[in-house]
Amino acid sequence: MSPHLVLLGSFVLILISGAPISVALGLSGVIAIFFGLDMDAVANMSTIIYSSIAKYPLIAIPLFILTGAIFERSGVAERLVQLSRAVVGPRRGGLALVAILVCLIMGGMSGSGPADAAAVATVMIPSMLKEGYPRAFSASIIAASASTAILIPPSIALIIYSIMVPGVDLRALFAAGLFPGLLAGLAIAVPALLISRRQGFGAEGDATRPPLGPSFIRALPGLFAPVIILGGLRSGLFTPTEAAAVAVFYGLIVGLFLHRSMNLRDIYNVLAESAQISAVVMIIISLAGLFAFAGSILGTFDAAAAHILAISDVPIIVLILVMGFILLAGMVLDGVSIYLITLPLLMPIMAALGWNQVWFGVLMAMNVAIGQFTPPVAVNLMVTARIANVSIEETVRWIIWPILAMILAVALVIIFPQIALWLPVALGYKI
Repeated sequence: MSPHLVLLGSFVLILISGAPISVALGLSGVIAIFFGLDMDAVANMSTIIYSSIAKYPLIAIPLFILTGAIFERSGVAERLVQLSRAVVGPRRGGLALVAILVCLIMGGMSGSGPADAAAVATVMIPSMLKEGYPRAFSASIIAASASTAILIPPSIALIIYSIMVPGVDLRALFAAGLFPGLLAGLAIAVPALLISRRQGFGAEGDATRPPLGPSFIRALPGLFAPVIILGGLRSGLFTPTEAAAVAVFYGLIVGLFLHRSMNLRDIYNVLAESAQISAVVMIIISLAGLFAFAGSILGTFDAAAAHILAISDVPIIVLILVMGFILLAGMVLDGVSIYLITLPLLMPIMAALGWNQVWFGVLMAMNVAIGQFTPPVAVNLMVTARIANVSIEETVRWIIWPILAMILAVALVIIFPQIALWLPVALGYKI
């Protein structure tokens, strides 16, 4: 039996059996290494697993996860909602636009779609219900909007991409993700507003509009977080990893001293919660390293890339096939796993067709973002549907429109690469 078939076949079978993604990655890698009878690799498996996570830039992942948890607990989301309501005002579809705007801002703090979805849904859904928005519609819009966290810097997915693809500047990736992230937010806003106006969702009038000045002042500490992170990166004051540490420290200052919404028990809870999430992510990364190593020494990824390139030598056709594959993967797997599984396969294709690595990284993130709110798995939608107390099936009639709008946004970035590449070039980053 072909060693390539052993690696990929065992991974699929183990995954279908219901095993966690980390177990499927690690166990299929072990099986393939033993099947290939590479004794050196067998002897060094523990070293391979350790070296997969013994990378300085990876420290940023648990720190940004902690940052998101701190800002969620410190009441930043509620203050951003009040500011957004003051800006947007009461109108048909107004609260839907508020939810999208808050998700975009929160994405600049957490870098995690599910965390963004949980924080915003908890604050927004009760208010949306009072103004006549259906539960399923509210859950759908917030889930779709929260997916922009994977594009708006700091993005955990882009951090992993920069580590796995040699030579990619993380600062360039962060800059490249900004305008596509805003484009994605706009793409979601258009159907949300049209549907709200057609269905009559949302109250009109000015009675419940919060005052702009006081709302802005209350939200100012939260608004400073993305400024500190991105400003520090741009100025060279600190690296992305150091930016994550600064964000944690700033979040604690906001929660403990400015908002005074956190105490020592809250700090313990966010540390424990972030440690659990980070441990899961790191286990997946470490065992995915073994999977990637097995595929590399057996030549599985090069062979798979050759098969894909044999379908067509037209770059746009191959790109559409790859984007479709990533979108399908996003419907059943979490974003981190998709990067770890597919990038070893996609890197030879990128090299063969000469795709810009920064541009492709943004396109990949946009497709993974769509998968985060596309059933059947849809991690963001699962979070918001649970908070809204609706089933995934009830959201289908509403979620289809943000999905189509996001696909159109991806098409625009494919046709006009400068949407992603203009900012990093203007800032002088290597792309």
